[in-house]
Amino acid sequence: MAAIQDHNYLRLCAELASCLSISQSAARRRVEHEAARSGAKDLTARLQVASNLLEQAKKEATSGEALDQLLEAQPIDQHFMLED
Repeated sequence: MAAIQDHNYLRLCAELASCLSISQSAARRRVEHEAARSGAKDLTARLQVASNLLEQAKKEATSGEALDQLLEAQPIDQHFMLED
């Protein structure tokens, strides 16, 4: 199957790739796979699938940043060591 060359679709896939730290082709495959599972056949439905995946990835990235902040040592605990 030929790749879709729509600018908005490619932009969404590029943003998804950037957010997930994967290649653009892997992001396009992920969108195509999700579109096939949901039965999306036209371009507008695929655009919707891509935007949904991007929103999910952004939410996960935000929660990942929050987890990173929680795992950082507080100034009061920086020099705390556990004994063996």
